[in-house]
Amino acid sequence: MSKVSRATANLRRWTAVLALIIAAFTGSPARAESAATAQPRSSAQLEQLVAPIALYPDSLLAQVLMASTYPFEVVQAARWVRENSNVTGKALEDAMQNQQWDPSVKSLTSVPQTLQMMNDKLDWTQQLGDAFLAQQQDVLDAVQRLRGRADAAGHLQTTEQQKVTRTPRSSSGGQATTSGQPAPGGQDGALPPLIYSIESANPEVYYVPIYDPGAVYGAWLYPDYPPYSWYPPGYVASNVFSFAAGAFVGAAVWGNIDWRRRRTDINVANFNRFNRTNITDNTWAHNPAHRHGTPYRDANVAARFADQNRTAARENFRGKAEAGQRDLAKRGAQGDLGKRGGQGELGKGGGQADLGKRGPDSKGKTAGQNTKAKQTVAKKQQGQAKNAQRSQQQARNTQNSQQQARNKQKSQQVRNVQRSQPQARNVQRARAQQHARPSGGGGRGGGMGGGRGGGRGRR
Repeated sequence: MSKVSRATANLRRWTAVLALIIAAFTGSPARAESAATAQPRSSAQLEQLVAPIALYPDSLLAQVLMASTYPFEVVQAARWVRENSNVTGKALEDAMQNQQWDPSVKSLTSVPQTLQMMNDKLDWTQQLGDAFLAQQQDVLDAVQRLRGRADAAGHLQTTEQQKVTRTPRSSSGGQATTSGQPAPGGQDGALPPLIYSIESANPEVYYVPIYDPGAVYGAWLYPDYPPYSWYPPGYVASNVFSFAAGAFVGAAVWGNIDWRRRRTDINVANFNRFNRTNITDNTWAHNPAHRHGTPYRDANVAARFADQNRTAARENFRGKAEAGQRDLAKRGAQGDLGKRGGQGELGKGGGQADLGKRGPDSKGKTAGQNTKAKQTVAKKQQGQAKNAQRSQQQARNTQNSQQQARNKQKSQQVRNVQRSQPQARNVQRARAQQHARPSGGGGRGGGMGGGRGGGRGRR
């Protein structure tokens, strides 16, 4: 496949991703609400959102919640994992050092099944991220209520794959247990009397649970808000609750949940080991630079990250535009664009690729405005390509002129040589005649002498 074909194929893929992102952000009634009118989500809505992941190990649950705030990068990471499915372990850790995604998204590449679910249910991922940013404590409370119901239904147990710990909620110093009578699950926002923690039996190997959210929690309490469900491709459900094959994660999963304070934080040791950093603060904070212009549903959240988001979007746009210009100039200098043609297509495609990567900007501009901005960049890039071609053509014209001058000079020299040859022959003839005259005069002198001598003898 030629470079142009590969570039065109990549542009088409990014355009498809962009369409998917826009559809996810605008396709549902909930997404149509403006940030100014969005209301806090009810307990029923929050439990609907967390039902597919509430029984995940705490660390993996924390990573999913963090990464869900960056839906665009989730799509990028899922695509990368599909194209590099054979990269695992240390090689995967090395590869992630070259990616620009948020660390929470990078970590999920070690758990492909979870990343695939988030990519396949992109609308759910975006809603989960919005809810987590706006109502983090309420989201964690919803997880605890569902765990209490799963425990009451007999579907939350310590196994070879996981360890379940129950701690009395009433006293921070209460004795934790891993067995005993299940506590009744909370209903209508009420929390269960126990705090449920779930850990992987092996901290470096995670077994992702697979279950039917409509059955594992007992009778679902909210018929108007049925829970989301997802199964890996090819999976055939045989039990209400089961596990996928173990995924070796090493230190990639570094999330943590403080259930007493109802917040997510960071396992600093794992974070530094996987990301090759040296942080000391275990506080997790959302980074709007990795939203790539994705709008926030809630007004308070949008206001909290507005300035950071605008700055990030501006820097992101500038960086991509400069990178595109450098690449185009390099291609022009090599004469590659002139040989292949199709500069207009590549220029426009580059604009589309940048649009796909950035998505809607943080100022809430319409898709039409974004497209116009990208077309402006594409036109500039086309102009640069044309300038490069003109420079090449001028260089070729200069070379042709020099060659013509050299040819003309050679022709003049040939003519001069031809003119000089007759003159040289005339000079040779004149010299030959001069040499011939002395020999003829001697003959005449001899005759005269003989005549005189003969006369004197007759006398």
